[in-house]
Amino acid sequence: MEIKLEIPEYTGEGIIYKWEYGFEIKSIFDDGEILITANRAGLISLAKQLLTLAQEDVPANFHLHYNSDNSLEEGSNELIIQKI
Repeated sequence: MEIKLEIPEYTGEGIIYKWEYGFEIKSIFDDGEILITANRAGLISLAKQLLTLAQEDVPANFHLHYNSDNSLEEGSNELIIQKI
């Protein structure tokens, strides 16, 4: 299987979040475990954003911040993914 993704180039002004139509993502922390559930559009959206974060020009400690106000389903725990 081959999927082609368009990844926005990092310009030093932040990361552009690209969302697939109809995406759903939920993040739950329970009993010491982090569970991320997502539909197909949500998984593709996360893949795009992780690949954007992985670009060589993105500096260390830059992070993606998700919560129920901007991208996660209601009842989700905040999710931060940081580049080291």
